[in-house]
Amino acid sequence: MNGRVAGKKAFITGAAQGLGAAMARRLAEEGAKVTLADINLAGAQGVAEAINADHGDGTAFAFPLDVTKEDQWIYALEEADAAMGGISVLVNNAGISRGGDIESLSYEDWKLVMEVNVDSVFLGTKHALKYMRRNQPGSIINVSSIAGLIAAHNSPSYNASKAAVWLLSKGIGLHCAKQGLDIRSNSIHPTFIDTPILDPLRQRFGKEEAEAKLARQVPLGRIGTPADIANAVLYLASDESRFMTAAELKLDGGISAM
Repeated sequence: MNGRVAGKKAFITGAAQGLGAAMARRLAEEGAKVTLADINLAGAQGVAEAINADHGDGTAFAFPLDVTKEDQWIYALEEADAAMGGISVLVNNAGISRGGDIESLSYEDWKLVMEVNVDSVFLGTKHALKYMRRNQPGSIINVSSIAGLIAAHNSPSYNASKAAVWLLSKGIGLHCAKQGLDIRSNSIHPTFIDTPILDPLRQRFGKEEAEAKLARQVPLGRIGTPADIANAVLYLASDESRFMTAAELKLDGGISAM
């Protein structure tokens, strides 16, 4: 297939569902090979099988990965490199949220959010660069959030972790540029997206009321879709964005302009 990312080889975390699965499907549609890495291996395998059914065997692969474990990163990247014949795109998508303000949030939950949201980006990038150096041009895409740019009173761990991803992405981009590598690093910053991360709110208020509450906060009047984010990842993974590094892409329906 002669698509926008033909020949690219992408490693995507948190790919068993939601945004990660949508990213994998979109990249495969445009000619990339994709590895879906997730702690939920069965879910990742199911998405990979569906992609292969649509685009041919050998398009998608799935491997288990707890993004907080360095040894699992080393194993998964080595296996993905062998399966795809290289790695040229890294999408650090896995992430979690834990509610609670600064007084009610437990230290255990604080540490867990930091490990999943921030440590994973450090570990993944540190170990993926070995493979990406051999497969230039490359692109590192880190999923931050609009919550990494705009604070709230009741999400200190999520705000802090996603802000860390934002600046870590910039530092990685500058490091690669200084090393003379044709490997870019950027962050994307979604707002409310129709994925399972909204399920607690849906359970509390009901699906329609919950989504209406969120949509009222967005100037465009709706929450985002996984396709909205996957299309942005496609752009950053492609050579269309070859002059973009150490930057952030806001996908927030206008919230940050208010």
